[in-house]
Amino acid sequence: MEIVHTPHAMTAWAQEQRHSGRRIGLVPTMGYLHAGHLSLVDEAKKNADAVAVSIFVNPTQFGPNEDFASYPRNAACDVALCREADVAAVFLPAPETMYAPDASVFVDEDVLCHGLCGASRPGHFKGVCTVVAKLFNIVLPDVAVFGQKDFQQAAIIRRMVRDLNFPVSIIIAPTLREPDGLAMSSRNAYLSTEERRQAVGLSRALDALMEGMPPSGTVLRHRMRDILEQHGLRVDYAEIVDAETLTPVEKISKGNVALIAAYCGTTRLIDNRVL
Repeated sequence: MEIVHTPHAMTAWAQEQRHSGRRIGLVPTMGYLHAGHLSLVDEAKKNADAVAVSIFVNPTQFGPNEDFASYPRNAACDVALCREADVAAVFLPAPETMYAPDASVFVDEDVLCHGLCGASRPGHFKGVCTVVAKLFNIVLPDVAVFGQKDFQQAAIIRRMVRDLNFPVSIIIAPTLREPDGLAMSSRNAYLSTEERRQAVGLSRALDALMEGMPPSGTVLRHRMRDILEQHGLRVDYAEIVDAETLTPVEKISKGNVALIAAYCGTTRLIDNRVL
């Protein structure tokens, strides 16, 4: 396994793979890897000959009062997990190698980004689109794998690939969960013992949607909020949307998506369920 620290060296590795006729798979991450990330690696290996994992806590997707400085990091453990998973290359760039001091060009999607997480985190998806576009240009993947847990992010990345003609196939892999149903997330490391017990309210709220599901979006939104609040969670949003447009729906149909964001203590967690 190769460990690469600069965009130039990463592109050189990618060009070598392509010249050898190998398909490249990319799994973009912010590190602090867990079993959910490794499931994305497994999916990439099914669709590529050489899998690269990027580990980069991207500063441009964090707001001024968010957790960029405290976001959990453990590069040594991440590299060991990638080696065990038979990853071909790990891309570990420093921020100064990814962004020039006077960087002034960014990628900004302007339809799907406004609601849900975009309403609470203005500028977040501009940072996400920019760094993913840069990773596509650096790693030259044939396929890239993202997790369903970040449903809005995945929808926006798909739109970016479509609208900017990136020659990359996007795969959305299922959310991996803890035994009690909590979606795996690097931010779960922030939770205290009591907060960890409260956090299962996200998956419980989504589970409740499947119990005699009525056709009313309003009823389902109230049901999710009630369960979240019963678990002591502060609701950011609890929404039912169209899977393609991410616009709220009232009459529920197959393929709609329920999305939740809630604060457990000071930690903001997200989850979703395709209905």
